[in-house]
Amino acid sequence: MTTTTDLVSYEDALASYDPVMGLEVHVELGTKTKMFCGCSTELGAEPNSQTCPTCLGLPGSLPVVNATGVESAVRIGLALNCEIAEWCRFARKNYFYPDMPKNFQTSQYDEPIAFNGYLDVQLEDGETFRVEIERAHMEEDTGKSTHIGGATGRIHGAQHSLLDYNRAGIPLIEIVTKPIVGAGERAPEVAKAYVRELRELIKALGVSEARMEMGQMRCDVNLSLMPKGGDRFGTRSETKNVNSLRSVERAARFEIQRHAAVLGSGGTIVQETRHFHEDTGSTTSGRVKEEAEDYRYFPEPDLVPVAPSREWVEELRARLPELPLVRRTRLLEEWGISTTDMQAILNAGALDPIVTTIEAGADAASARKWWMGELARSANESGKALDELAITPEQVARVTELVSSGDLNDKLARQVIEGVLAGEGTPDEVVDKRGLKVVSDEGALTAAVDEAIAGNPGIADKIRGGKVAAAGALVGAVMKATRGQADAARVKELILEKLGVSEG
Repeated sequence: MTTTTDLVSYEDALASYDPVMGLEVHVELGTKTKMFCGCSTELGAEPNSQTCPTCLGLPGSLPVVNATGVESAVRIGLALNCEIAEWCRFARKNYFYPDMPKNFQTSQYDEPIAFNGYLDVQLEDGETFRVEIERAHMEEDTGKSTHIGGATGRIHGAQHSLLDYNRAGIPLIEIVTKPIVGAGERAPEVAKAYVRELRELIKALGVSEARMEMGQMRCDVNLSLMPKGGDRFGTRSETKNVNSLRSVERAARFEIQRHAAVLGSGGTIVQETRHFHEDTGSTTSGRVKEEAEDYRYFPEPDLVPVAPSREWVEELRARLPELPLVRRTRLLEEWGISTTDMQAILNAGALDPIVTTIEAGADAASARKWWMGELARSANESGKALDELAITPEQVARVTELVSSGDLNDKLARQVIEGVLAGEGTPDEVVDKRGLKVVSDEGALTAAVDEAIAGNPGIADKIRGGKVAAAGALVGAVMKATRGQADAARVKELILEKLGVSEG
């Protein structure tokens, strides 16, 4: 249950303190099997149906490292400009894990596979901010606890808890930044931009779908304040498992205001984990945070060290795809759009659909127009992401082709998209079922134009007198008569021809 927390205004907090952030992002890898056993990672299975003696931690079972998981970790490290360890090993992280049956997590501690990197992120105004990376290391996920009873869905107040170990052992990469300083008032924006850029990078590498709403990528927001002009970091709080870009920004902002209120009133910050509440944008206390030594790390005795050869690492480096920031810079120039336009496309989640639509044959302007217009509106109304709509980039490309060929105008194209979204079939099937093609029969158009002129003699006289703009009323009459299925430009040409008036 949330409680009222004293806050100071954001402006007052920044007037007295400089924020220091550290972001820890966990990414579930999209491997077919778990990190240390052969159990499936497929979502949606019956609880506890994807388990074995190894991921259940039964005596005598031995783990084996997932080779694809190691490769994914190296590729992530390379994309983050990290050094790749020539030799590293796993460690046991001991802690009371009710949803980890062996009661320790196999992770990496002082010997991560990737370390000392950076990621450049772009802010809303186009400014680039460099986030230094401390490490990226391999580990495994825990199971899932479902707390029954109580008002909050948390263990406090619950009558009993159910445990599903299907997720226990799924490969994770944890990416930890170095302390982020110097962002000032833009610290929450930097946090959001970093997680967004990291998500795009992970998706570009193809190692995870990185869907935050499904828990495939989640962020812990560490935050502390130091007095203006100081050089000693304050005590940090750690807001756990934040699962959307907006929430990352809100959590950082809230904690800045909360810390400033506590410090300003003479209090002290408790080093603790905190829970973020989507409904209020606030955080509440979780538990006092352990230090590393409290986990009693020691090398995992059942796994051999990992020693990626330099030849293999360079081979993986050579096969890295075009990274998101480079790609966006290239597309921005190719499409001739502004940084603001590109930011809007990113915020809408439209970049990949637009690119795929262009690859399917649409021109860049048309692809942007439909995804950022009609389809963005539909997604907003339905509460879905663009890539969750029941229309494919290939179908959008077909709609643009029908418009280019003159078979559809924009009004009819919107109806076709509406039909596809409603499950009425492909664009061509919707056109046929609804009878939506543009009226291209010259005889039918001429008859409709003649009827409009005859029915509006006063407007016709104005046009003959040189007021060409008045032709819009006659065009509207023809469009109405043809149920919007005429080519408006051709209709106007016919009207002027009939009235003996030239456009110029």
